[in-house]
Amino acid sequence: MQKLTIIKIGGNVIDNSENLHHFLNDFTALEGPKILIHGGGKIATETSASLGIEAKMVDGRRITDIDTLRVVTMVYAGLINKNIVAQLQAKGTNAIGLTGTDGNIIKAKKRPVKEIDYGFVGDLDESSVSVRSLTKLLQAGFVPVLCAITHDGETQLLNTNADTIASAVAVAMSSVYETHLVYCFEKKGVLKDVNDDATVVREIRSADFELLKADGTVAGGMIPKLHNAFEAINKGVTSVYIGKADELAEIEKGTFGTKLFK
Repeated sequence: MQKLTIIKIGGNVIDNSENLHHFLNDFTALEGPKILIHGGGKIATETSASLGIEAKMVDGRRITDIDTLRVVTMVYAGLINKNIVAQLQAKGTNAIGLTGTDGNIIKAKKRPVKEIDYGFVGDLDESSVSVRSLTKLLQAGFVPVLCAITHDGETQLLNTNADTIASAVAVAMSSVYETHLVYCFEKKGVLKDVNDDATVVREIRSADFELLKADGTVAGGMIPKLHNAFEAINKGVTSVYIGKADELAEIEKGTFGTKLFK
């Protein structure tokens, strides 16, 4: 199988033009087929405020009412996505900016209302991602750049977590590629001491995960990140990396962040 690299970036990259420029240089230098997935950073919140729309959050998750959906669609699918694509084109990468609606790439289901009504938020399942559409784009030499907007197939746009999209795309594409998923965030990787960047755990096998949770090496918000990563690995993804965006160039040397594998 041919190697495919799928990289997800968040607000820590998007919100800083210098960080984004540096990251996109490193992304361009990666060889072989690749897909970039991005969230929205602070820009959606700032745009909402400028329009008099209050951002509503519950446990760090955005409530997407109809006004917020309009804003995140404009910001994620428009401003941020096209800015990234324009920069990649300038760097020699033939990128194509997409939402989940384009080519029917990602169909989601509106999250059901339980204790909390998240509004127009989309959840994914094993049939959500169109492997055929993404494969055709990759074979044509394009680099897909996917934002966090999906659809339900019946005209409704939905806001979907970018981490979830990255995992779902990686799992789906593992049926035709040797798929490697890279989460870029603000830390250098999984750290033994969260206050010391020199304590990166370079490799974690699936069997080690429970031990690292038990001894406290993996704790807090890192637990769900790693749980989701190993779920992806168990469903066919070859490896998952977690590391700092400005060190992406290290991935080919084997010194980028933390590598998770079976």
